[in-house]
Amino acid sequence: MPEMPEVETVRRTLLPLIKGKTIKQVTLWYPKIIASDPDEFVKQVAGQQVLTIDRYAKYLLIRLSGDLTIVSHLRMEGKYRLTMVAAPKDKHDHVQFAFTDDTALRYNDVRKFGRMQLVATGTERVVTGISKLGFEPNSAAFTTEFLAAGLSRKKKNIKSTLLDQTIVAGLGNIYVDEVLWKTKIHPLSSANKIPKKKVAELHDNINELIALAITKHGTTVHTYLDANGETGGFQKMLRVYGHQGEPCARCGNLLEKIKVNGRGTTFCPKCQVVYK
Repeated sequence: MPEMPEVETVRRTLLPLIKGKTIKQVTLWYPKIIASDPDEFVKQVAGQQVLTIDRYAKYLLIRLSGDLTIVSHLRMEGKYRLTMVAAPKDKHDHVQFAFTDDTALRYNDVRKFGRMQLVATGTERVVTGISKLGFEPNSAAFTTEFLAAGLSRKKKNIKSTLLDQTIVAGLGNIYVDEVLWKTKIHPLSSANKIPKKKVAELHDNINELIALAITKHGTTVHTYLDANGETGGFQKMLRVYGHQGEPCARCGNLLEKIKVNGRGTTFCPKCQVVYK
């Protein structure tokens, strides 16, 4: 699943391609992609101009004229590309925004898991899944104190806690494995038992890792591409994810892979400490 750095890269590459364009027509080849009313989506989006694209965590916020916002979650395989209205349809193209200049933005999703929801601009933190999310890394609200208070209320393991999005938003499986390795915390550690000093390190490492991943345009492990069809570069910097059975880059011990609540989890059993 594209995580926060990947979605931010999609936002940055997609914005110059469609900003200022006016949507002439919307075609839904697979209406279930639309989480709100599909007919109203088509009707209300047509005629609107793309003003900008914002992002919160893993959600794209496509801002339109008329005080409307398309809240888009790419899920596992979703991707956008700009093409021409007359271009042949790919079998996995499910939504098309045809612009007045005869270009078209197409949403492609092999698994059809992605969703779009049309909302009044400014209500996305109330009426969409964003309402359940915690703060983003590198935001003013995501302080060490906030992270410590959030972890103190969680009795489950730190891997699952960081993945549930209620404390810190935007981290997925890849970046959680990486940040726990960097902080020397075992993924099965109890979230509320991690020492304050380690929580401070964890906070700083989350911010640092996410910022670096964004500069590298995200991580391509399977099918992720940005809006220009380019892969990310951070996969070349991964220390644990995808490296099970290889020597730890820090201590040389072999990395192991286990399942944590159904998610593949790679870690170093020697230098990542279990806090219980």
